[in-house]
Amino acid sequence: MRTPFARRSILIAAAAAPLAAPWVSRAQSLKSEYKLSVVGNRPIPLSASAFEWAELVTQRTGGRINVKVYPGSQLVGGDQTRELVAMRQGVIDFCVSSTINLSPQIREMNLFSLPFLMPGPAAFDALINGEVGRDLFRVLATRDVVPLAWGENGFRELSNSKRPIRRPADLRGMKIRFAAGAIFSDIYTQLGANPVQMSFADLQPALSTGAVDGQENPINLFLAFRMDTLAQKHLTIWNYVADAGIFHVAKPVWDSFSRADQEIVAESAREAAKRQIAAARKGLGFDGDRSSLDELARRGVEVVALTLEEKRAFAEATKPVFDKWAAQVGAELARKAQAAVAASA
Repeated sequence: MRTPFARRSILIAAAAAPLAAPWVSRAQSLKSEYKLSVVGNRPIPLSASAFEWAELVTQRTGGRINVKVYPGSQLVGGDQTRELVAMRQGVIDFCVSSTINLSPQIREMNLFSLPFLMPGPAAFDALINGEVGRDLFRVLATRDVVPLAWGENGFRELSNSKRPIRRPADLRGMKIRFAAGAIFSDIYTQLGANPVQMSFADLQPALSTGAVDGQENPINLFLAFRMDTLAQKHLTIWNYVADAGIFHVAKPVWDSFSRADQEIVAESAREAAKRQIAAARKGLGFDGDRSSLDELARRGVEVVALTLEEKRAFAEATKPVFDKWAAQVGAELARKAQAAVAASA
């Protein structure tokens, strides 16, 4: 015969069972490994931050959420433009993406590739930290992923093996590699160059064999992968577009985490993104540190930093491309971006 106390204990346990069951089910549904994809590899900031994010999440969850990085976009055969599709197919769980590589599937991401929209870091920050950044995250969220933080891979500068580039005419006839996005083909075609699309994995051998004359990438990547040893002896600093980074998680994966784990994943992404931005800007003179520019000189790279007047000549030459793609990105989004950039000056 059960005592009144025993009967109360059974009732309390029965009432608590429905609450406990979902927690048990969720804990049991965690994978043994979560795959994080990123283009390139350490030490470039975009890739290094992916490792930082994975390490933070794994450590802070005591290994319950075990995140492993697959650099070089190896989960999609080196084709970084397929990462979003692979996330939606369940092949990739976490991703640190460049907006350039998202743009073939999401036209709005071409915003950061509108030529000469952003003169420098203050303009970039105004976009990612304001209404434009929130609008773009809402767009990305409709693609079965959960965006968590904005990062930065850096402003993309132009290098080549032929000659210094100061005027649009200097690009005439050059074979210039670009990563993805028809907007880049339009920009270089407008400038009289011959644009060639290829993956990052194919870029280095293409430069070493002369299959392409030049490429455009952030200075941090140029230095890390020693492109000066691949005949890239001329570099033009023109800040024609910026490469934004996005830390995001596949929505089914995100939904499988508890709220506490979601906060750990999100906060870890924000921390890694903050470090990514700092690393992307290091040594470029924005805060007085010119170590990256000094390293270019030490390696014998001829650096041309365009004046405002010289940049205006390129901006004017590519205005038809800007107008065409501003319409495709969305007139209202482009207008917001221009207003935010103007206000940041």
